[in-house]
Amino acid sequence: MMERQPLLRSWCANPDFGSQEGVDVGEPAPEVDNLHIKQAVVFIEDAIQYRSIDHRVDARSLQLYRWYYSEGCQWLLNVTIFVNLALAFIEKPSSLSSTSDVRYRGSDWQPPCGLTESLEFVTFLLFIADVSVKSYLVGWNEFVKSKWLVGYILVIAFSLADWSVSVVLMCEEGLRLRRLLRPFFLLQNSSLMKKTLKCIRRTLPEMASVMLLLALHLCLFTMFGMLLFAHSKDSKLDQEWSRYFRNLPDSLTSLLVLLTTANNPDVMIPAYSVHRAYSLFFIFFTFIGSFILMNLLTAIIYNQFRGYLMKSVQASLLRRRLGIRAAFEVLTLHRHLHYQDITQMISVDSETVLQVLEEVKMDEYYKMTIAEKVKCCGDGGISAECFQKLFDELDKDPIKQHPPQPVYQWRLLQILQLCGSHRYFDYLGNLVSLANLLSICVILMVDAEKPGTDRDDFSLGAINVCFILYYLLEMGLKIFSLGLKSYISYPSNIFDGLLTIILLVLEIATLALYSFPHPGWMPEVHGLLSLWEMVRLVNMFIVFRFLRIIPNMKVMALVAGTVLDLVKNLRAFAGILVVVYYVFAIIGIELFRGVVPRPANASDATVGISDNGTLSCGSYEQLEYWANNFNDFAASLVTLWNVMVVNNWQVFLDAFSRYTNPWAKLYFVAWWLVSAVIWVNLFVALILENFIHKWDRSCQNSLSAAQQVEYHMTVQLMFREDLEEPTDEELLDRLHHHPHLNLSR
Repeated sequence: MMERQPLLRSWCANPDFGSQEGVDVGEPAPEVDNLHIKQAVVFIEDAIQYRSIDHRVDARSLQLYRWYYSEGCQWLLNVTIFVNLALAFIEKPSSLSSTSDVRYRGSDWQPPCGLTESLEFVTFLLFIADVSVKSYLVGWNEFVKSKWLVGYILVIAFSLADWSVSVVLMCEEGLRLRRLLRPFFLLQNSSLMKKTLKCIRRTLPEMASVMLLLALHLCLFTMFGMLLFAHSKDSKLDQEWSRYFRNLPDSLTSLLVLLTTANNPDVMIPAYSVHRAYSLFFIFFTFIGSFILMNLLTAIIYNQFRGYLMKSVQASLLRRRLGIRAAFEVLTLHRHLHYQDITQMISVDSETVLQVLEEVKMDEYYKMTIAEKVKCCGDGGISAECFQKLFDELDKDPIKQHPPQPVYQWRLLQILQLCGSHRYFDYLGNLVSLANLLSICVILMVDAEKPGTDRDDFSLGAINVCFILYYLLEMGLKIFSLGLKSYISYPSNIFDGLLTIILLVLEIATLALYSFPHPGWMPEVHGLLSLWEMVRLVNMFIVFRFLRIIPNMKVMALVAGTVLDLVKNLRAFAGILVVVYYVFAIIGIELFRGVVPRPANASDATVGISDNGTLSCGSYEQLEYWANNFNDFAASLVTLWNVMVVNNWQVFLDAFSRYTNPWAKLYFVAWWLVSAVIWVNLFVALILENFIHKWDRSCQNSLSAAQQVEYHMTVQLMFREDLEEPTDEELLDRLHHHPHLNLSR
């Protein structure tokens, strides 16, 4: 980073700062100094959270700003968004029923008119307060530039108007359009979701070329198929025409489903049975479409999305650097009020930085680390470059320090400590867990066909007692060797210790109820659980304990770490998926609610068994898919999930087109494109990028370093090595264009 050039000699009068006229530079004004400290604190907090600094910076606004971004206010806002979205489960049509199967579902509980409307109105009031605070803090000029804030107000206004219609009509309105707009409140509250959505929008044109090629591929083979399997005199070959190629919509649907391999090889069996050469048509179609074009689409999405996401993360880096530089500039003004010497004006003293750090809300580990670096700078001033480097600690992984082990004087105790803390003792524990798991598998295989009344649980019960005693001995020896504080400083030890305590409690309860295992140890019911259920519960926790082997296997640990990182950093992708699910579920309810009829003999418990012989094989009715419908919000979500997996999704295409009209297929095709094609490929791209970076990091780092550092990858750190640092001139130029700060050289 370039050395900072001398900045302004004086800050212009600004209502956000208060007028500085008449201030003697040799005599600092305490209230102005305090304002500069607060400004620096807020700018650093903005940098930590990758927030924009384009907001008001006067004293009252800063107080309101910090209050708005406090944990309590943000928690209240998140709860409000959750309640607003969750109303879909209880409002008409209510999802509060034990089953969604139309054969067994009785009359549902419907909320009284005004209950959900009152809750919704409260959420609207909180949203109005939220958008009012946001609009005030950014100012009018920034408000009109923000499409999200303008859209926020428009969505609230439209929702209130639609809510008023519901109240006037006493909840008997046919359509609630505001339900489709509820996911907007979730989107606008997450900057990362906005960036991800922007990346997806910019990636769509690149995907359009492959999608067009897929459509051309589908249309060409549809024409070939209709010509190849035209209506003929051959009754055997005619089966292919009658089932899959009767007309253009059926032909397109058949090959579209084949593109997902959901109906393979069913779609080609009638023709293949007549002549083996007909299989080439379906093989070529599947190879070109599924193995080439669909994988090419994945590659394009990965390449383009990675590029756009990296640009988004580059913008986040710029926000961090800009926030830190803004804090530095504010503190230089604070120093300018104390010193007339221009050489002292371009730096910040250490005491001021430490004072700012005390008020900044950040992780205590990073605060202590930065404070130690500040103290190392001595009494001299801290330049802009050094000030930026102080906060590079935020991008580093914390090194977890473990408490020292206890020191024993006796030789025997030292030998026990060495054994308990040696890595081979962990390997022995892994082997014991593996042996325990294998013994459970063998006994379960032997007793798999036996009913509960004939099962003798003596062997399994005795084995469990022996292994649990070993686990208890292992935990005690580790605590003795490492010390309690050092023992619980390892997450793996906490995991093992909790499972051991749970197993011990369950085993004591089992022995208290059923005595010690003995031949003929038959399951009897004492209280809520039978003997077999108690033993099965113990074995479930033993299976969980086997997961302890994961950290000791490098490749498995890498894969598990990738999964954990995805869970931690998947909020933006998961949020967008929630939005898409929500919108399609509401549309599905409006389009297909109640279209699936209740079978005439639905009260018969054997329905489907006696009638399946007369139903078309593979149909919605023959497969008993009655629970997959759009009669309520929860059922719609499950149905959409089943379609997204694309296994047997042709059943839904056929059923809902029969119960409504053929145009219903467009809804399911649109859902397949959005969920299974676009979102799943984006998810694959994220997995690839995360895994590749973790693999490269694991290859570069030594094993000892990997053991000392607990690595958590974030989306911002994922592309850290590929990002460009903003120049000093770029940062200063952006600060000069700050809407609430006036700088002049």
